[in-house]
Amino acid sequence: MNFFARQDQARRQSRRLVILFALAVAAIVVAVDLVFLLFFGGMGTATDPGALVLGLAMASLLTLGIIGIGSMYRLASLRQGGAAVATGLGGTPVPGDTHDFHYRRLRNVVEEIAIASGVPVPQLFVLEHEPGINAFAAGYAPADAAIAVTRGALDRLNRDELQGVIAHEFSHVLNGDMRLNIRLMGVLFGILVLAVVGRKILLHGRGARGKDGAPLLLAALALMVVGYIGLFFGRLIKAGVSRQREYLADASAVQFTRQTKGLAGALKKIVGLPDGSKLGNADTEEVAHMLFGDGVGFSSLFATHPPVVERIRALEPSFRPSMVADLQARWQLHPPSGLDEDLAMGLVAEPPPLPGEVAELVVSPPMVVAQVGTPRTDDYVRAGALLGAIPENLRAAAHDREEVVPLLLGLLMAGPGEVRERQQFELAARHDERQARQALDYAERLAELPRLLHLPLAGMAMPALCKRPRPELERFMDSCFALSHADGRISLFEYCLGRLLRVQVRDALDPARAWVPGHRHLSRCAPHAVNLMAVLAQAGHADPGAAMRAYLAGMARVFPRLDSPYRPPADPHRALDEAWPVLDELEPIGKELLLEGLVAAVSHDGRMSVAEAELLRVACACLHCPLPPMLEH
Repeated sequence: MNFFARQDQARRQSRRLVILFALAVAAIVVAVDLVFLLFFGGMGTATDPGALVLGLAMASLLTLGIIGIGSMYRLASLRQGGAAVATGLGGTPVPGDTHDFHYRRLRNVVEEIAIASGVPVPQLFVLEHEPGINAFAAGYAPADAAIAVTRGALDRLNRDELQGVIAHEFSHVLNGDMRLNIRLMGVLFGILVLAVVGRKILLHGRGARGKDGAPLLLAALALMVVGYIGLFFGRLIKAGVSRQREYLADASAVQFTRQTKGLAGALKKIVGLPDGSKLGNADTEEVAHMLFGDGVGFSSLFATHPPVVERIRALEPSFRPSMVADLQARWQLHPPSGLDEDLAMGLVAEPPPLPGEVAELVVSPPMVVAQVGTPRTDDYVRAGALLGAIPENLRAAAHDREEVVPLLLGLLMAGPGEVRERQQFELAARHDERQARQALDYAERLAELPRLLHLPLAGMAMPALCKRPRPELERFMDSCFALSHADGRISLFEYCLGRLLRVQVRDALDPARAWVPGHRHLSRCAPHAVNLMAVLAQAGHADPGAAMRAYLAGMARVFPRLDSPYRPPADPHRALDEAWPVLDELEPIGKELLLEGLVAAVSHDGRMSVAEAELLRVACACLHCPLPPMLEH
């Protein structure tokens, strides 16, 4: 199952969630009506049939209102995305300039995996007061994602094991699970709110005695019964939506990290240590479906995760349940230390060299399409090499809240000349003089940075950028637009990078409205797809004849029956500005076909330069189709 099939599956799961939610609400309303009939009809307190029907209608509407208001309230509280979930559970943000070894190791692992996945680096949090081994990813889209790990995971897991856990969470980021998870939190809160109301009434009515107190206690008891019906359905829905996805996430993590021992080792420590994966926070049940391991301890019927031993056996078939006792006995006396295990393993091998700017990659459209949102063995190694190739001063600036804005603006500036002077004028009109000078300074430093490192550097900078005040982020998006449109001669790569930064910041500013898989059919978007194909073909070929052949190669894959001659738009930037929002709403299968055509156009001779590959990566990222950094598998 590739990225586009998983996106389509996420859409179907969302529809399934709506159906399950509707059934659960209907069951709760029926239960409330039965309680009303028993309490008022059966006890003879309401003999008028009309009054009884009116009472039933009022009870049903009141129940629906409580559930609806509860769900809307919870969803509104989660509009800020993944960071709101992590903060609500007591997560501590990981500083960009931290010197703590465990924090730095976590940040390095997450940055490598984000670069390998072709998505922005998520915000990082640590649940400092949780000794169990657990983690979760939360958010509406990759641009606003947050990953949180427990202190137990940092202390007990070695680097390979931490990689396995983080890769598992990244599979949820790439597969579209996060948005479903955060919506699940909202709708289930509405279902469970009746249980909360019933418990509060029962708690405050304990002192009631005699005839005056009996109705209150009976009402509280009835609400508790109804509340437990909601609790039953809530747990059942979470189990049905979550359990199978954990196996898929484990498989994706193994494919990503190229070995099973890391993930299997983390699971063994969960089953072998007393704290396991349990969390002590009172709100754990609400996020149980998005955790790496079972944080609550549900029974098998309501379990949000498969049994840990079964997950280990899926990774290591030779593992036997009897081995659990051996692990528990060994670690009871000497609990594992991730740091000590890292030191014992020694240094890792040097990463492979990066391809040069003039290197050519041998690719094919189906091969590239299969890599979208699906990083593989060599992508992780390449990500480490990319991360190591970025100069330390630029990496430090990407983590610094004060430096990140001029750094990213510097990425979008053209070379010395008339275009840069116009860009400086645009910056001075929007920012203070200091930031405008800093942006120019970074542009000078970035001039020597290979294009292969521009997108990873931008991805690393997203957590620090998103911590800036909202007005500054809106001004940053406006500046990105101005720099990308300062002159028609600005490169298509710089234009697309500016567009991508604006999209990612926009998603982070309003996570609840972030991108979701669309429903448009490709045939309805043909003019915009044709323009995108023509612009990429023209950008990759200086010779008009070669550009036309590249365009026709792409069109043969996407629109084989459409008679549309090669006519590049006179204003390519404007044409793309009109095309992006429309093409971003394509259904997953339409995007897959469009991407095949784009790859065919860029590599119509079977080869692709590094510059063309990076342009393709940025264009795909603008369409929320993240490509790993290594296309030449």
